[in-house]
Parts: sequence; structure tokens; C-alpha cells
Amino acid sequence: MRTGPREFVASQYPQILSRWTRSKSLITLDKLDDLLTVTATYESWEFRWAYVVRYAQDFRLTVEQRRVLLDKTLAQTQERHNFYVALYGTNRRWTDLSRPNSAWIVRLIDSDGNETAPTTIEIIPKPGALERTYFPYTTVFRQAFRIQFPRTTSDGRPTIAPDATWLGLRFAGAEGNEELHWDIDRSQDAPTARIEGVDVHL
Repeated sequence: MRTGPREFVASQYPQILSRWTRSKSLITLDKLDDLLTVTATYESWEFRWAYVVRYAQDFRLTVEQRRVLLDKTLAQTQERHNFYVALYGTNRRWTDLSRPNSAWIVRLIDSDGNETAPTTIEIIPKPGALERTYFPYTTVFRQAFRIQFPRTTSDGRPTIAPDATWLGLRFAGAEGNEELHWDIDRSQDAPTARIEGVDVHL
């Protein structure tokens, strides 16, 4: 959750992707049906930075092009909470989160009990090379979405409480519910993870 400069190389992207990605399945034991399998990446400040580094190398961007893209993508993390979601269920129509009659609703939640509806759910009709390369859990069997949540409520309160210890996504419907959680480190001296010789603030 911490902002500030990062020092990444393109080869670190898979590790950063893994750090900010969660996956879970909702299975009925009586029928052994996989009702809903969800994999989601929280596009945090750190994730977005690593993404731009990888993207800039792949597309051979100039230094100026990389700077513009980085400024734009980091600014988006300060405006809203962004998630890339790929999911699978027994009925494809039921798992289309963008449909008003979807069998599932998704909410942003936190450890303090806050719950927030998305402002935007954008389905990606035909995930292409970008999605399958940068989010490799995207497959032909899954539907992919970009989901955005507000950072503040209509009365100005943060949607993720200042003292929350985790944030998450809840998928709920008549057939059950499941949650994906991301831990939050709010300490002043955040622990670091060493990746290929670089200290990275979590």
C-alpha cells in the first residue's frame, strides 16, 4: 500500500504479480461442482510500477514514453482501487459480473467491516496477448474483467479504513460466497522483501 519510488527490472514482474494476486474456488461437496473459481490481481502502486517497467521493456518505449505511462498509471491508483479479475463457473452467463442478472455480486471489503460496491465492471470480451502475457492465469475457459472501486464514499470516508489490516474482494450469490484477502502493512518502517538484490517495501 505504500507509495514512493521503486527499483524494479522487467524480470521481477512475475514475482510482483504473484505478490498481489489471490485465487480461490467455491466447490459444492455433494456434487463436486466448481461453482466459482476466481483469480484476482490488486493493481497496487507497487504492482503498477512493476507492470510499467515490464511493458516498457517489451515494447521498447523511450525514457519519455515510459515516464508518461508511469505517471498516468500511478495516478490511477490514487483515484480508485483497481482489480484485474479472471473467473470460471459452471454457467458462463451466470458468472458474467457485468450483467445485471449475474448470479454473483462483487464487493470491496476490509477488516473493519466496510463494504463497497464497484463503480465500474468492464468485461474484456476477447482477452488478447496483453492479458494473457501480463496476467497468465487468463485462459479461454475464464471470463476476464477490470473492476474499479471508489477510494472514498459519498460522504468522504475512505472505503478502506485507515486502521484496516486487510482489504479484499467478496463474491456472493445464492450458491455461496468466497473472499480474497490482501494484507495491509501500515507501519512506518515497513518490512522489505529482497528480490534479485533489490530491497522492496511491502
